[in-house]
Amino acid sequence: MFSLRNWKFSYTLAAAIGLIFALLSVIRFFLYPVVPSLDYFSLSQAQTSCLPVDGSTEGVKKSTPKNGSIRGTQMIFPVNGSIERSNDDADQNLLPVVDLNVQFPADLHNSVSYRGAPWKAEIGRWLSGCNSNTKAVKMVEKIGGKSCKNECSGQGICNYELGQCSCFHGFSGEGCSERLNLSCNYPGSKGEPYGHWVVSICSAQCDTTRAMCFCGEGTKYPNRPVAEGCGFKLNLPAQPGGPSLTDWTKPDLDIYTTNASVRGWCNVDPAEAYSSKVQFKEECDCKYDGLWGRFCETPVESVCINQCSGNGQCRGGFCQCKRGWYGVDCSVPSALSSIREWPRWLRPAHVNVPDSTRTTENLFNLNAVVQKKRPLVYVYDLPPDFNSLLLEGRHFKLQCVNRIYDHRNATIWTDQLYGAQMAIYESILASPYRTLNGEEADYFFVPVLDSCIITRADDAPHLSMQDHQGLRSSLTLEFYKKAYDHIMMQYPYWNHSSGRDHIWSFSWDEGACYAPKEIWNSMMLVHWGNTNSKHNHSTTAYWADNWNQISSQRRGSHPCFDPDKDLVLPAWKRPDEGSLNAKLWARPHEERKTLFYFNGNLGPAYEHGRPEATYSMGIRQKVAEEFGSSPNKEGKLGKQHAEDVVVTPLRTDHYYQELANSVFCGVMPGDGWSGRMEDSILHGCVPVVIQDGIYLPYENVLNYESFAVRIHEDEIPNLINILRRFNETEVEFKLGNVRKIWQRFLYRDSVLLEAERQNATLGLVEDWARKFSELSEDDVFATLVQVLHYKLHNDPWRLEVVFPKKEFGVPGECARSLTECINVNKAAAKGAAILNNTWIINQ
Repeated sequence: MFSLRNWKFSYTLAAAIGLIFALLSVIRFFLYPVVPSLDYFSLSQAQTSCLPVDGSTEGVKKSTPKNGSIRGTQMIFPVNGSIERSNDDADQNLLPVVDLNVQFPADLHNSVSYRGAPWKAEIGRWLSGCNSNTKAVKMVEKIGGKSCKNECSGQGICNYELGQCSCFHGFSGEGCSERLNLSCNYPGSKGEPYGHWVVSICSAQCDTTRAMCFCGEGTKYPNRPVAEGCGFKLNLPAQPGGPSLTDWTKPDLDIYTTNASVRGWCNVDPAEAYSSKVQFKEECDCKYDGLWGRFCETPVESVCINQCSGNGQCRGGFCQCKRGWYGVDCSVPSALSSIREWPRWLRPAHVNVPDSTRTTENLFNLNAVVQKKRPLVYVYDLPPDFNSLLLEGRHFKLQCVNRIYDHRNATIWTDQLYGAQMAIYESILASPYRTLNGEEADYFFVPVLDSCIITRADDAPHLSMQDHQGLRSSLTLEFYKKAYDHIMMQYPYWNHSSGRDHIWSFSWDEGACYAPKEIWNSMMLVHWGNTNSKHNHSTTAYWADNWNQISSQRRGSHPCFDPDKDLVLPAWKRPDEGSLNAKLWARPHEERKTLFYFNGNLGPAYEHGRPEATYSMGIRQKVAEEFGSSPNKEGKLGKQHAEDVVVTPLRTDHYYQELANSVFCGVMPGDGWSGRMEDSILHGCVPVVIQDGIYLPYENVLNYESFAVRIHEDEIPNLINILRRFNETEVEFKLGNVRKIWQRFLYRDSVLLEAERQNATLGLVEDWARKFSELSEDDVFATLVQVLHYKLHNDPWRLEVVFPKKEFGVPGECARSLTECINVNKAAAKGAAILNNTWIINQ
């Protein structure tokens, strides 16, 4: 404390000082509107401190989140790498401003390059300044130790986190002790003794654990499949050269013959058949997974998720884990496992063992301290109904997988476009960004394999669509709703953010159009980015996938894609070492003689074209009408056909070469999405996108103007004129950027995981493995992780949610405190109000 008595000055001096202060205050009052203080500049800049989800207000029409998004070019940063939440509404001191515009300026196309790719400016700046400087943080992983009833009776796998059994196909109950009877046939009648047709229909022996048909006991080859028409009589063609018709009411008993001159199957010796010493029924084949050869004579590896990670055996698609391991791919250790065998994403770890480790009914849990980089993803271990059982019960080995195995157990990659869902799932499970600690997780991945649900819909009585009016879309919605119900019942994480930090994958033709309303807050990974801004209805020409008829009580009224929260990922493309060896993606401009190229189904005007007028929403048909280079059914070419323009439905064995010989390549829908964007990019061709209001892979995060061309559907007649107007510099710029991003359209991480498995189990390193190991740029999975990291610090919805304090491992100028951002904006608003009031007074 002090008093005036301690100060030696006169009252006259004190009065003079007071007068000076008063005068300064009056001067400042009148000059304030003309000369704002430095604080005002900081406040006005701070009003645009929170970045949007997709970093852009341009491009295809987007929906706006309910909470809005604050868009701008400058960011407000705290001084440490942690986010803290405060309920204190008091104005806080302003934080220092770091202008990323200066450090990472945008180019003329408003993009900022990060690791070779042209990103939307705001996203590229953050990734360049922050993602590249991320460091690992110390965290605790939870190693489960809850036991299961009767150790699942040997007919399932124990989830040691929940203490619940995941039962093999054909078994159920708390301890997997109940055997199911999964019939191959619907109930029969006098007219249909085997019931009405279904994929699993069986006249031989039905394996009722999987609803699959085999030759059965009493035959030489009891485990040989008798799939679909194999076991039934064939009627002769109605006309010479016509197809034979299967009579689903009459079994073909000849398949059991031992007479070499009769077309048999179940007793046919492969060696004799290969040497043409006996006849066999050619309609019979080896459709089921796990068998190889024309006569299924060689047992081989089945396809499982990550092939059970070396900690189990794949039984037809379901991983049977070794004791102490669990998870859909046996990658999760329990307290019973050996620490030395833990996966790479859990090592090195410092493990805290409880003082008492006596084996009890619930065993014990372990805490393992590890170091990881964010973003961290928790993967739900869902019941097998949503993944493993769908794989194990497949009636056609190529369904919904990206690989099968040959007689050597060597990998054969498939052309299944929907194989991307398995690829991304396997990468997440084996990723260093995976965590077992839901409280530390930044995202939660919900693994429902809709590619398997769709392809298996109605293929057996237990997957009937009777209650879904024959709509596969409706059946699939029900699966997602059940998965939502499960995680709501078993886990606490959904309610932390109303599901907005959850991630769902929808791989089918129209993506998340049929997502149940309960999960729409979440992030959707899709191949179809229809915002419904123009095409606001089901666009597929295949009626069973149409979602228009699904009740709004189940689906809600959401669009198929929201660019503020969702992401379009590339489709799966078979690893092709031939294209890599030829470096088709790198072919220079002067060797690309075709101006515009499109090869694909062009609709009903052409031979073998899709008959529906709604196919491709009519877009391919319009392009063909103008620029078709092959005669249609009437023998006509397109009205504007040109020598350097190819628009044809004729299949070719040189498709990849023809793409690589072209400057621009057409990207148009089929039944929903198609793989033409991937074809174009992977062969160095500039994609020309013609589908209004529908996003392509990464379009809400990468700057498409840098490497692609968008043409409105009503501009189709002017398409070629538009392309010819690009000058040499512009074309070279786009081609150059395509060459920089092409690897982001490959699932390299998934391919290399398989290469590691092949080398570890067989000592086999094939050409595709060598070529992919030579690639070094970011792939699909790396791009996804970068997007998730950006969204972790910039998603507007995180302003509304109170999270525990976390260490993020990014530089202090990158880990914004969102609460502080809110308070800065409040202060900015208050500052603006003061200015306005002052100006009015002085008027």
